[in-house]
Amino acid sequence: MKLINIGFGNIVSTDRVIAIVSPESAPIKRLIQDARDSGNAIDATCGRKTRAVLIMDSGHIILSAVQPETVAGRLNE
Repeated sequence: MKLINIGFGNIVSTDRVIAIVSPESAPIKRLIQDARDSGNAIDATCGRKTRAVLIMDSGHIILSAVQPETVAGRLNE
């Protein structure tokens, strides 16, 4: 099992990540709000602006303060 740092000491399993997307579009904003409402959102931003959204195979949504390109680069290392 490989793990990646998604910022501020928060680590996730690479095996569970389906997609890494930007939170700017309306469909992603709706996805985040739906996940918050259902309790499936994990906020790993430590109070900072959300810059990347990780969609997991378990249906959870993880919010990260690190750019999507940075997370993807760490995923490919």
